[in-house]
Amino acid sequence: MSYLSIQTDTRGVTTITFNRPDNYNAMNREFMDELTQALAELPDNTRFVVIAGRGKHFCAGADINWMKQSAQLTFEQNHEDTMALSNMLQTLDTLPYPTIAKVHGAAFGGGTGIVCCCDIVVASEDAKFAFTEVRLGIVPATISPYALAAIGARRARRYFLTGEKIDVLDAYRIGLVHDVCSTDDLNNRVEEKISALLNGGPAAQSAAKKLIVDVTGAKVDDKLREQLASRLASTRTSDEAQEGLGAFLEKRTPNWK
Repeated sequence: MSYLSIQTDTRGVTTITFNRPDNYNAMNREFMDELTQALAELPDNTRFVVIAGRGKHFCAGADINWMKQSAQLTFEQNHEDTMALSNMLQTLDTLPYPTIAKVHGAAFGGGTGIVCCCDIVVASEDAKFAFTEVRLGIVPATISPYALAAIGARRARRYFLTGEKIDVLDAYRIGLVHDVCSTDDLNNRVEEKISALLNGGPAAQSAAKKLIVDVTGAKVDDKLREQLASRLASTRTSDEAQEGLGAFLEKRTPNWK
């Protein structure tokens, strides 16, 4: 793949690195299709996915040359391109594995959208974010569901309309970023998150991601409470749960499969 570098280590950490440093890892159609395919065809031993960018920036958003071409396309062709972006974001957002965004430099437009789709976001002190679409006369339509889930409607009203840059401390304050560190400490801070994730059962982590989706916005009625109790009861008898409980009682590290 020409736009991505993909490596999986012995722990099952698959790192997908954007590999267009000369273009600030800006996205075009080929970039989006490759990322979607890579996420859909992760190695079998993958436990976690780290998304990173090579060079000075994480992802500067849409490739301007690609955007220029959109003016010459029909509605149908533009729709196909924007659905490619939507498919990429949805594939990342619904990935059953825990995901970490390792952000430095600019993460603008679609780059911010990618960040919103990741479970854990670690950013260095030089990171900046922005929903820049209105400054190009367009709207952040395809990334909006993920952005609203990350920062809420009230904050989106400001940042969708102004397109202003969000420094890393403000990004932390509004919930877009979970952890801020120095540039030199970025690798170590991501490793800390990986170490924390390794303490959890893989099946439980996948089930927890689905649980969040299913419960968000749901009415807490008798039907929901019954469903949630059934989920917990079914997981208690699983091999993974028995291993986790046994390891806790025996004061040892779980042997997660």
